[in-house]
Amino acid sequence: MNSWTQSRPALFIAGLVLGLVVGLNVAGLWPSVPLHASATHGLDKFAIATGLVDNMVEALYFLDFLTGDLRAAVINPKNGRFNSFFSRNIANDFGVGGTSARYLLVTGMADMPRGRANFQFAKSIVYVAEANTGAVAAYTIPWNSSAHLSGNPQRGEFQLLSVEQFRTAFVRDEQ
Repeated sequence: MNSWTQSRPALFIAGLVLGLVVGLNVAGLWPSVPLHASATHGLDKFAIATGLVDNMVEALYFLDFLTGDLRAAVINPKNGRFNSFFSRNIANDFGVGGTSARYLLVTGMADMPRGRANFQFAKSIVYVAEANTGAVAAYTIPWNSSAHLSGNPQRGEFQLLSVEQFRTAFVRDEQ
């Protein structure tokens, strides 16, 4: 019955190591990994999701199933109000619309290059799937971080990155 858990030196060393790890974390000296989370939820007629557009700046994405309108709004942290808005009607991208469209919406992360324009693409991509056609489209917004930091409102249109057909088999509606 002489295990290491009953040995005072072993318990002392384990406590010392645990205290060192906790102390380094509290002091901010231990390397940390930032966590990024997004949220998605939907009902019968619309879906909402969140996604990062820039470091420490998040957008709220809203998709209206009846109209096919995809919208984004970004809160300015200086005044706590929405001041940047983006939109696009996506019904034509899928060839459906009205009450027959059935969408799914999620966000993902991407760090796309800046390019030569005065904007960069957001750090999140909005993926929209249409259940009837089996097609999935990827969208992002043009984001100007300088305008956001200065408090200037932004307005623009979602940029369609790609549309691909994921369901290749014909699915017959059940009666």
